[in-house]
Amino acid sequence: MNQHPRWLLPKHDYWSTPFAESLLHHLDLRPGLRILDVASGHGIPAFFLAEQVGPDGDVLAIDVSAGQVARARAIQGSHLPWLRFECMDMRSLPPNLPTFDRVTGNLSVMFFRPNRYDTVHGLVERLNPGAQLVLTFPSYGTFDSLWQQVDRAMIQQALNKERELFQAYLNERPSAQEGRTWLEKLDLERIGAFEYPLEVKTGPGPEFLHHPLLRGGFLDDVYECFEDQSLADRS
Repeated sequence: MNQHPRWLLPKHDYWSTPFAESLLHHLDLRPGLRILDVASGHGIPAFFLAEQVGPDGDVLAIDVSAGQVARARAIQGSHLPWLRFECMDMRSLPPNLPTFDRVTGNLSVMFFRPNRYDTVHGLVERLNPGAQLVLTFPSYGTFDSLWQQVDRAMIQQALNKERELFQAYLNERPSAQEGRTWLEKLDLERIGAFEYPLEVKTGPGPEFLHHPLLRGGFLDDVYECFEDQSLADRS
């Protein structure tokens, strides 16, 4: 697979890149494909996908955040003209949207709320015959050891209100099996649901709180359980 150095997955993105690598592992890519990339953020892996399909292909990358779309367009500049970033809600796609050979969504499924199955159904309806849908998301199992570490700390420090919010957050997170169930209900062929635990080696205290992967994604969710952010820093 030919890769342009400009559009490789960035090694410094400790949050998006590991999930994008999993997505690409399962995605069948070749020149000329038409791809819809949902929850595209600032372009991981949309830029890489566009590089792979080439000028005979087409990539539409959508995100509900106008700020993320603007950031991605700024990174793109005049490059990869067959890649378009548009502000669009993947939960209610316009009826005139064309169909695609691939539908991808990196770190996407947690944004499908409140009706995740309906959103997946809508994406499946945008697939051409023989097309492929690949979605990645942090399931409960992804950070299982870290969830437990945070929960133990909350118990030890009697953070009862924060722990209640944290448990509600965990219970709402979809599992790999739940994702498989959605796809089976939609009568798709060759279904796969895979879980890749991310082992993060870090010590306690500041080292844990400021680890680039944790502070960029996992811990941001935990911080939302604290009304007093300074209390989270002390915990």
